[in-house]
Amino acid sequence: MSNDVYKRLAAKLNEYPQGFPPHPEGVELKILEMIATPQEAEIMLLFPKKAESIDSIAKSIGKPVEELQAITDEMVMKGQLETTKKNGVQMYWMPPFVVGLYEFFWLRTDKSESEQRKFSELFESWLSHADSLMTVVGLQPPYFRVVPVETDAAGEQQVQAYEDIRQVIEESRSFQVQDCMCRKQQRMVGNNCGHSLETCLHMSKEVGAYDKYPELGKIISKKEALKIIDQTEEEGLVHMTYNVVEGQTFVCNCCSCCCGMLRAMKEFKIPTAFAKSNYLATIDPDSCTACGICRDERCPMDAIVEEGGQYLVLDEKCIGCGVCSFTCPVEAISIVPKIGAQCSTPPDDKEDWTRQRAAARGVRHIE
Repeated sequence: MSNDVYKRLAAKLNEYPQGFPPHPEGVELKILEMIATPQEAEIMLLFPKKAESIDSIAKSIGKPVEELQAITDEMVMKGQLETTKKNGVQMYWMPPFVVGLYEFFWLRTDKSESEQRKFSELFESWLSHADSLMTVVGLQPPYFRVVPVETDAAGEQQVQAYEDIRQVIEESRSFQVQDCMCRKQQRMVGNNCGHSLETCLHMSKEVGAYDKYPELGKIISKKEALKIIDQTEEEGLVHMTYNVVEGQTFVCNCCSCCCGMLRAMKEFKIPTAFAKSNYLATIDPDSCTACGICRDERCPMDAIVEEGGQYLVLDEKCIGCGVCSFTCPVEAISIVPKIGAQCSTPPDDKEDWTRQRAAARGVRHIE
């Protein structure tokens, strides 16, 4: 009976545009068993795919609002349901597996280290299967988009808001920081890269967006959020956010040793794993002193090579993050705009992204 509910939950998750394809050995069911009890899984199945108020959900499933709110609060804290504040109203829905249930698992405080390690191993097994990998990172449009470090290299070209993470933060009113789930997961399988952990930044234009569930992360100020951006740039981490024109609500600060998206492109050679920025790095051969810092210490994608005593950027590998330019001691590296067909424009918003990804997967999109 309990196995049946996990099969139904897995099937529902696979109907999402993000997908949750089955593994030949049923690993996806073992993952769900670690996320929820059979009773919790049944409740998850009752929740909508799109955000609704608790009043609306209670009415649709026939439960008293107060009773459902208490259950929902507990399940939000366990990462089984997702919530956001919209126009002053708290909204809830059942999240996809990635990005969603997988990441939320790492916020839980009721899981032992051995359980975390088992979950990590199961996830690695599931993700390494071809269907899973291609569903998560092989379809268009990509979930994530690289945002370059702050640069004035655009010259006369106006920098788009979705390519300027500081502008997104300036326009937001609430902020929260959490541990990087990718680094926590990789530490459980023996890969401790040494990069900072508290780097996963959330922002909202709603006032008090994170006040109802403060335990899910540290609520911080705008000044502190901008400081995190400064610190991660100094550390050589790559800014990545939702691949949309409007509606960015997070920025991940990623390393290629742990981030699933960067690893997919670098290790598994999947060029569509995420959207590169509309910029490229270029090295001035006359200014470059061939110190090697950009290649040996900064570039996360092995996009800089040395040929005949000169350092060059391989455009096909460059993701336009600007990490290399940040610490060049002689300022020989510039981040320049791509031109013409090299550029890409993301979906208008999350709704447009969902519609496009649903079409790519051949699944039904719920308006």
